[in-house]
Amino acid sequence: MGAFAKASASQKVSGAILASVLLGVSVFSVSGCASTSAAAIDCETFAAPEAGGTGTTSAEPTGNTVPDGSEIELKIGTALPQTGNLAFLGPPEEAGVSLGIAEVNSAKKGITIDAVWGDSGDTDNKAYETEIPRILDAGVSAVIGAASSGTSLQFIDQVTGAGVIQFSPANTSAALSNYADNGLYFRTAPSDVLQGEVLGNLIASDGIETLGMIVLNDSYGTGLARFTCEAFTAAGGTVVAAPMYNTGDTSFDAQISSVTAAAPDAIVLITFEEVKTIAPELIGGGFPAEKVYFVDGNLANYSEDFEPGLLTGAKGTLPGLDITTIADFTTRMNDNWVSLGNEDLAEVYAYGPEAYDAVVLIALASLEARSTEGADIASKLQEVSGGVEGGTKCTSFAECADIINDGGQADYDGVSGPISFDENGDPTEAEIGIYQYGEDNVAVPFYG
Repeated sequence: MGAFAKASASQKVSGAILASVLLGVSVFSVSGCASTSAAAIDCETFAAPEAGGTGTTSAEPTGNTVPDGSEIELKIGTALPQTGNLAFLGPPEEAGVSLGIAEVNSAKKGITIDAVWGDSGDTDNKAYETEIPRILDAGVSAVIGAASSGTSLQFIDQVTGAGVIQFSPANTSAALSNYADNGLYFRTAPSDVLQGEVLGNLIASDGIETLGMIVLNDSYGTGLARFTCEAFTAAGGTVVAAPMYNTGDTSFDAQISSVTAAAPDAIVLITFEEVKTIAPELIGGGFPAEKVYFVDGNLANYSEDFEPGLLTGAKGTLPGLDITTIADFTTRMNDNWVSLGNEDLAEVYAYGPEAYDAVVLIALASLEARSTEGADIASKLQEVSGGVEGGTKCTSFAECADIINDGGQADYDGVSGPISFDENGDPTEAEIGIYQYGEDNVAVPFYG
């Protein structure tokens, strides 16, 4: 099968996600028996993500509608990583937002968008502490961000408590599925339940028997580690070491020593940009690159960071479509971004499609609700995403807007996938990409 695993998820009221992930075969098992030379790590070592309450997308409409025939003037904010340990994701995500705004405004379908740009930072530099109040004070209806689940959890109460939608293109922590968000939190990225299942099964299918992990100690890192561990052990493997580190740490000698001392067959790096320090020390110290696995938080272009060949053979997973299949979109996104005076994206497009779809969905929901109130827009997001039956399929803002303006029900299938929100604001369909690094330290879709 190709580089991408199709996944579907249904969200129960309890918050348990039932995932069906196909990767060429339905069941994975490791060859032989797992080594018992090191003590097995119990997957429950990684704390289960805690929800903040019972989530729902049934925000109560305000009734404050824009009269028919009047232009809807929508203002959205962004809290994406211009700084911090996910800063490499900032440009493609902001590029996706920029293109979405440009295309909504140029369509002239009765709604225009103005943006208030902001920096989420991370939980170390805490840029969000000053940025979120500034963005909210500007009178936005929605905030797109953050990229990091742990960072989003730092200000979700502040945003949703103000009656404003928080919409992330990249949050994957399962803790956000059932969060008490007043029906105002949405995301176009799938939960880590799905990525963990794909990653764990991929590692098992590669014949790995014992696995080590280096894990970021936040809701994203521990959640993804737990789901990867569960999938890998269910396939017959054994996790033998999983040292953690905290955001802001700069030395990882202890974690590298701990994981390599357990002599695992492979190591998963569940990190953000800290991998720029970890990978050279780990692989440069003799651990084979082809036995190292990356995740969405660090699957980046390292052609200018590492010596050629350092990462050759390493694999990784990334939620979202195979970027090569949407080349027209990424070219359009990059061209628009550069035209605004920004640097070329250099083929780093991670979560740009999801950010673009977030803008389109917010605009469509605002048009359907005839409102700029956060609760009104939120009450229509599940509908315009196709999460409510009866809609007409459409694949662009202009096409969907025409359906809405003619009195119909739009079902937007986005660049990042069909989306179709469930009652918790999670997408119910997703694809998880599998990539492999080449001699140039650039990851490309892997076809095994």
